[in-house]
Amino acid sequence: MSRILLFVLTAGLSAAPQPDWLVQSVPTRAGVTPAADGRSVTLTNGLISRRWSVRPDCATIAYDNLSSGASLIRGVKPEAVLTLDGVETPVGGLTGQPDYAYLRPQWLPALQANPKAIHCSGYERAPVEARFPWKPTRYAAQTQWPPAGAGIVFHYAAPGLRLDIHYEMYDGIPLLAKWFVLRNEAGTPIRLTRFVSEILALVEQDSAVDAASQPPNYLHVESDYAFHGMDPRTANRTTYFVADAQYETQVSYERMSPVQLESRPPIGPNVAIAPGAKFTSFRTFELAFDSSDRERNGLAKRRMYRVLAPWSTENPIFMHVRQSDAASVKLAIDQAAETGFEMVILSFGSGFQAENEDPAYLDQLRQLVQYGRAKGIELGGYSLLASRKISPEHDAINPATGKPGGAIFGESPCLASAWGLEYFRKLRQLYEATGMTVLEHDGSYPGDVCASTQHPGHEGLQDSQWRQWELIRDYYQWSAGRGIYLNVPDWYFLNGSNKTGMGYRETNWSLPRDRQFLLARQNIYDGTWDKSPSMGWMFVPLTQYHGGGAEATLEPLKDHLEGYSQHLTQNFTSGVQAAYRGPRLFDAPETKAVVKRWVELYKAHRAILDSDVIHLRRPDARDWDGLLHINPALREKGYAALFNPLDEPIRRTITLPLYYTGLTTQAMIRVDGAAPRRYTLDRQFQAQVEVTIPARGSVALIIE
Repeated sequence: MSRILLFVLTAGLSAAPQPDWLVQSVPTRAGVTPAADGRSVTLTNGLISRRWSVRPDCATIAYDNLSSGASLIRGVKPEAVLTLDGVETPVGGLTGQPDYAYLRPQWLPALQANPKAIHCSGYERAPVEARFPWKPTRYAAQTQWPPAGAGIVFHYAAPGLRLDIHYEMYDGIPLLAKWFVLRNEAGTPIRLTRFVSEILALVEQDSAVDAASQPPNYLHVESDYAFHGMDPRTANRTTYFVADAQYETQVSYERMSPVQLESRPPIGPNVAIAPGAKFTSFRTFELAFDSSDRERNGLAKRRMYRVLAPWSTENPIFMHVRQSDAASVKLAIDQAAETGFEMVILSFGSGFQAENEDPAYLDQLRQLVQYGRAKGIELGGYSLLASRKISPEHDAINPATGKPGGAIFGESPCLASAWGLEYFRKLRQLYEATGMTVLEHDGSYPGDVCASTQHPGHEGLQDSQWRQWELIRDYYQWSAGRGIYLNVPDWYFLNGSNKTGMGYRETNWSLPRDRQFLLARQNIYDGTWDKSPSMGWMFVPLTQYHGGGAEATLEPLKDHLEGYSQHLTQNFTSGVQAAYRGPRLFDAPETKAVVKRWVELYKAHRAILDSDVIHLRRPDARDWDGLLHINPALREKGYAALFNPLDEPIRRTITLPLYYTGLTTQAMIRVDGAAPRRYTLDRQFQAQVEVTIPARGSVALIIE
């Protein structure tokens, strides 16, 4: 049975069956629909649906995956919980549900408002608005901002405060966002000690009697309050699956199944909201999976980032120049322009000084920016933030010792110290004064807490993480609004960063070149389960990096053209840009020709190479490996890059899964530029293609 037909047959809760949203455009747009009796309201986009009661209080009473026909929830919970001035208070919700294993519609009329809750006073439709400004300044595969969709906001009121809980749903993707805005309308400050911004009684994933079951895996949840990680799982700081004390009939003997979702900060925020001021929470994003297939769910997550962070589809070709003197930078700019590169970054160790406010220094940088701009090359630089020591006065204070030290990176400044506040002021001044448009921000804020009570940007331990996150968030959003490209080795995509590591261990780049090639392809293969190709960077050590000597590096480039070409081939045909770090991109006409060849090939197929990938076979040095780019909206619907790590040529019949290209019966496939050949697809939308891959070489298959 085809996946498209399966979707039609299983969409039992949908008013109109929808096409597969990962292959075709979904005609149904997100919208808000009140019930005829006025007792509930629904937000749906044809793929998911969330319904709230509005009398006797606001509560989520249905949350459904319309593609699979499954209900996501089994019970009613508060819409949020706020701890205000030390008192924990639920927001909305209903009481009286007799069993939390399931929620029968017949029970709803008997449910009552919680007398201890903050009650809903009404709701209204709301347009989808940009979370912050984004200024597209370079090629991007996705440029719509804000995304299309619909929203609803529920209003709550209590003496001295007003609370708005927002929900957004986006067109063509089973994705919902939620956040709240709390306003102080009293004459005295209100302290928000803690909050839980989303609580869902989720359906259990499995049924374990003697041990806790697994957390539900049909709903991907993350927020923009994320740090210290190059992937969404590691950087996720707000998603918790906990036991549900109200679920008394679960099969877990100790009733410890982790089936209640809570979205909340790990500490704090513990902020005082002044009279007339407001507090805005982070945003929680919920993506419903309609399958257990890893590839399909990976495609869904990568589509989510394209929708929520379209700047992550910018994918400029960049060089890391090792010296920052004018002559070295101009040479790098000249060679970048001659070979088709688009960006030069003054690398770590280059002498670039991001915190130098000397007018003469800023003027020198401004002249270099103008020099690059005249040749179509963007210029920027590197700055290290967290993993360094400043002074006892400004460093993060360890709550266990009352002294600096013990931070995530060992020693780290507190961003909310006087030094930290000055640091961000200097960065803004640097980019405003020079016109630079690239920042590689290493050691970004990893979530350190600080027990100091003397830093001007936070009160103490409990608010230190929130206040530091606000500072880094505001700076990245400020940068996105000015078109500054942010290369950040952490998961700050939802707050404006463009790229992180695809998969990175620094010392691997000091290994012999032959080992680098295969390890790099493994990094790309593994890194693209969560990231689109444009979201991750690789590395090419043109000169020595962490040791390794001549066997690890490419200089002199003309003497290592085969190795240089190997790096260029696998990066560009994967759609993954690398930091080419050295003093130059070429040292001879033949070197220049090799670089230009691969840059031109990438640009000729840029749209499909920047598209998402299907994972064909992981590199293991035992046989071929490869990826397949897919995009049903393009003329080139697929591009497969296949590699042979062996010392002899191999001939293989490759199975190409073409369902996500949108092709259903036939495909025209060109192998390494040869004339296209027509292939008939089987019932699984697959084509069998016989190829010969040269020893230690590659072939490309273009599908139309």
